[in-house]
Amino acid sequence: MSNLNSIFYPKSIAVIGASTEIGSVGNDIAKNLTTGKHEGKIFLVNPKTNELYGSPCYPNVAAVPEKIDLAIIIVPAPIVPKVLEEAAHKGAKGAIVISAGFKEVGNTELENELKTISKKYNIALIGPNCLGVINTENHLNASFSPVMPHAGKIAFISQSGAMGTAVLDYAKKLNLGFSKFISVGNKAVIDEEDLLEYLAEDKSTSVIALYVEQLKNAPELIDICKKITTGKNAKPIIAIKSGRTEAGAHASLSHTGALAGSDAAYNALFDQAGIIRVSTMVELFEHLRVFTHNPLPQGNRVAIITNAGGPGVMTTDECIAHGLILAPINTKMEVALKKELPPSANWHNPIDILGDARSDRYYRTLKVLAGDKDIDSLLVILTPQSMTDEEKIAEAIIETKQNYKKPMVVSFIGGKMVTEGVTTLQSAGIATVNFPEQGARALAALTKFSEHAKNPKHDQTISIKNTNSKKVDQIFKAASAAGKKSFPEAEAMRILSAYDFPLVKSHIIQNSAEAKDAIKYVGGLGVLKVISPEILHKSEVGGVILNVTPENAAEKMAELHYNIKKNAPKAQIEGFLVTEMISEYGIEFILGANREPGLGTMIMVGLGGIYVEVFHDVAFGVNPLTTNDIEHMIGKLKSEKILNGTRGKEPLDRKALVECIARLSKLLIDFPQIKELDINPLMVTGKGVKVLDARIIIE
Repeated sequence: MSNLNSIFYPKSIAVIGASTEIGSVGNDIAKNLTTGKHEGKIFLVNPKTNELYGSPCYPNVAAVPEKIDLAIIIVPAPIVPKVLEEAAHKGAKGAIVISAGFKEVGNTELENELKTISKKYNIALIGPNCLGVINTENHLNASFSPVMPHAGKIAFISQSGAMGTAVLDYAKKLNLGFSKFISVGNKAVIDEEDLLEYLAEDKSTSVIALYVEQLKNAPELIDICKKITTGKNAKPIIAIKSGRTEAGAHASLSHTGALAGSDAAYNALFDQAGIIRVSTMVELFEHLRVFTHNPLPQGNRVAIITNAGGPGVMTTDECIAHGLILAPINTKMEVALKKELPPSANWHNPIDILGDARSDRYYRTLKVLAGDKDIDSLLVILTPQSMTDEEKIAEAIIETKQNYKKPMVVSFIGGKMVTEGVTTLQSAGIATVNFPEQGARALAALTKFSEHAKNPKHDQTISIKNTNSKKVDQIFKAASAAGKKSFPEAEAMRILSAYDFPLVKSHIIQNSAEAKDAIKYVGGLGVLKVISPEILHKSEVGGVILNVTPENAAEKMAELHYNIKKNAPKAQIEGFLVTEMISEYGIEFILGANREPGLGTMIMVGLGGIYVEVFHDVAFGVNPLTTNDIEHMIGKLKSEKILNGTRGKEPLDRKALVECIARLSKLLIDFPQIKELDINPLMVTGKGVKVLDARIIIE
């Protein structure tokens, strides 16, 4: 939205609700703007006083003598719409509504008024119920945060104002600089999508950080973020999401619904969008330091330099666990290191330069490694000893970084003894972490982002043919008219058949007398299944009988009746389904779908059958899916190795699995009323796939 410039780069600002009460929000914002270094014109609106902080006050917006670009509104919620409209008449194209008392307390109608007015006058509105906005580039502190951060390259979008203030304060201590800070509040008009699109083009921003409580419109967000995080001018997006354990506490009628939950949905969203998710505030700051203070590495080969063996080994483990590899020490480096290091030092990676290492030994070692093309990044460790000259070692590290421009993360392990050295490093823009394992994780994230950014994959959707949406529409309309929401296997198969899913042969019967002929119809070897709306998972009550032949059909039907009578005596039996039995080698997978409120529809693929909720070998993606999305989901499964062929078994038909997922994606796009769906099992063989069972639930 182009009018966001009116918020970040206003030439004239009206503070409507400026207060004389020290410590109030209206007073703090007026103070920040009038006593700060922002060069724009500031007009304070307060009918009860003539002057505040040396600036004249006006009784209302209409009395302001000039046009305004930005209105900052801090008045009681009921009169905010009136004030917003008055500001619009004064030319405002940007507004920050600090006032609370809207959707967050159930006053949705009042918030909708703000949306209507903003749309009518084309106003970019931040809030309501927010802390405000900061732009360090022009010294704009349009918030009630007491902290004006250092100027830098990080843009921070926060759904929590209080969290935002804490982040800004702590970042100042670490010498981390920000380009912009935005507290989004209720997101009545401007949300993360708008801000991300704006920051993508913002030359003062190179790293974007998010504090997220709830997002919406996942497909649009993914599309925007994919563009931001790839290509020549790619920018990393690092997010921390609260509420990780909020996982779908609602009762679910499908395996997919049981396994999904909001956190799995957010993991899928972030992964698909190219957003780097962190779990804690500590991890957020580690990543921000490493990403802000380093160029992108060319590869994943890291060299570890340490004066203590133990930390070097632990760091090695962490590097390997997160996808980095220890850079091999080539002959040239070996000769140079042996020349510079004591005989008892270890010149193999991790390079242990011994506990008595001083700044000269650190510098010589760093110079050898930083200058070699076979090393992509450096991780430097120091433990303080009696002879360690921490500050001079810090200076040696700074000089190396300046001369070689290679990604570098430094960990001076300790407290008071290393404080001055760490301060020296941070002041020079060196990425520091408290412990080297943290540095390994952040450096690995930087390396993965570099690969992601430099190698954007050609994303495309699969063209799906042979679909009969009219037939499915008729089925769903008839169901809605009858108040029906659940489609067990036999009916679900009709829906899937309309979208040309590869199904097993099947036939519905009502009694034992029909079983023999039905088994012959499906090929002479079949499966008997009970049809009942009360029985969600048939195998749990003995409602599935395998290896049924024409000769034993009557016997197997009797066994099925006995199982149901014993294990589900109150279940309403609507009939029985006879399906062909797949005799060739294959593996049971599961495909599923679950609609996550606000985000969109999640698609699941994984190891299926009766063990799906035991092994949890599943991966999620946000619909619609591209070919790369589908391949990425399959690639995250442990069971992918089975697809590729293992232990002498032939490879399974991956291409057919991909197409089946694409068909599911198309069905869900065409029919968003599908709330939950399971295709389980989906038998994947060496020559195709077959849907063996399915269940669909609609709104």
